[in-house]
Amino acid sequence: MKWRCLDRTLDLSRRGEVMGIVNATPDSFSDGGLCATTEAAVSHATRLVAEGAAIVDIGGESTRPGAEPVDEAEEIARVLPVVAATAAACPDALVSIDTCKPAVAKAALEAGAAIVNDVRGFRDPAMVEVAAASGAGLVVMHMRGVPRTMQEAPVYEDLHGEITEFFRGRYAALLAADVDPERIVFDPGIGFGKTLEHNLAILREPDRYTVEGRPVLLGVSRKSFLGRLIGSDRIEDRAWPTVAVTAHAREQGVRLHRVHEVRPNLEALRMAEAILGCGESGGPDGDLPS
Repeated sequence: MKWRCLDRTLDLSRRGEVMGIVNATPDSFSDGGLCATTEAAVSHATRLVAEGAAIVDIGGESTRPGAEPVDEAEEIARVLPVVAATAAACPDALVSIDTCKPAVAKAALEAGAAIVNDVRGFRDPAMVEVAAASGAGLVVMHMRGVPRTMQEAPVYEDLHGEITEFFRGRYAALLAADVDPERIVFDPGIGFGKTLEHNLAILREPDRYTVEGRPVLLGVSRKSFLGRLIGSDRIEDRAWPTVAVTAHAREQGVRLHRVHEVRPNLEALRMAEAILGCGESGGPDGDLPS
């Protein structure tokens, strides 16, 4: 349960960690472009780290359902200044680049990122080459289709089996490229080509996606299925349902949680771990930032 990310290693054997989200885009579904400028994005990233995020995940292309793709040059222009400034301002945190473009990933790694989070799961051979050459931590996500069309009636014959088979295939491809297996974690892709029932089925048994003992990363924060379940269209009403999922998922063995609101999710994570006996109260494994 160690995740190697360049010269840093996250030990997830006893406690999980939170990945804070920074959307350096003008059209994010969750924040309406509040972090569209470099200054705003870096300020937000430093606040997330102060709240306890071990990782900040910076993205420059919206992957909401129906989103149109962003060209490579534009995405690089959006994320590179944010990655570089965040890496300099938050040396104790890991910076992740959320992209499916090899050139963007390479540029971000050169600017200070230590993790590549690919919603397409490293299906692009050029992205595998970047991964193999970099030594970065890798998030392999499952997505059925592409963001523009992924929610148009997705169907699975065997949800768990198909996702796991995809992960095993990507794991084999990355190892064949000489990627260290301890650099790989898996994200089942809640809301990415999944219906409400698919999402709930994944959340009931998230431990099923721990391929070859590698950790699972879960991203449910502010997603629309939460609003459907609580009967609200307001983005802000999805915060506490996200916290509930974080606590439940940690009980099921999920170690990595990608969220917008860091502090309450980290508190839920540490409380669940205290109940599970994963950390000692008042000790270094139980501390939260003051």
